[in-house]
Amino acid sequence: MRGAGAVRTAVAGAACGVLLMSLTACGGTGDAGGAQKDSATQSATPGSAQRADARAVDLKRIPDVGDRLQSQIPAKARQVVAVYGEGKDSADSTVVLYTKHGSTWDRTRSWDAHNGKKGWTTDHHEGDKRSPVGVFTLTDAGGVLPDPGAKLPYTASASFQAPHYWAKSHWHDFDYVIAIDYNRVKGTSPNDPTRPEGQSKGGSIWLHMDHGSGTSACVSLSKSGMRYLLRILDPDQHPVIVMGDKTELKA
Repeated sequence: MRGAGAVRTAVAGAACGVLLMSLTACGGTGDAGGAQKDSATQSATPGSAQRADARAVDLKRIPDVGDRLQSQIPAKARQVVAVYGEGKDSADSTVVLYTKHGSTWDRTRSWDAHNGKKGWTTDHHEGDKRSPVGVFTLTDAGGVLPDPGAKLPYTASASFQAPHYWAKSHWHDFDYVIAIDYNRVKGTSPNDPTRPEGQSKGGSIWLHMDHGSGTSACVSLSKSGMRYLLRILDPDQHPVIVMGDKTELKA
């Protein structure tokens, strides 16, 4: 049985070949060679990627999230990663971490981020280049780099490496990843290709490192932001992600 923060050994050989199929859904495809905004500075220092910490007093619910999605946040969840998309067809978003203390939520930290190249959808399918709207648990993590002190079970493996025929700006996308539990088996490595709802519903949707523009369906933020989330998201706090464009979130 895995303990929290334990490093799982990734499957080698054939599993790496399967991973390339999964990565196509998550970080970029052969069209990833377009112009990218430089994110090197953003990744280098925590202060440049995240806005100033702001504590909100007496938040009884996650701000700007309507009753439909608010009701899907489990009562036991004490950590919520909220992804506020700028618009239905926009690739720009903001990630905010909320932490529950007692009966109220505190806005802990936030980062500039990106989502799917074509925006958001309530009916995600393979290849639509849109991120799925919804509430999903966060149970597993991994990446090319060694475990940075993650509390979620972490799989460290070179099999996460993005193919080098992708644009160079994408090569480090999967240095750190957190699996979003959309059409996947919880308790497995993020690169497990199993899709319980079928291949057409898409999958391999992750939080991962930003390359300066939209993804194929994932949510991306700075390296410092990913390290922070990996170190603070705790299975005992039942973390979830609430994600979507601002209009859909408020519905």
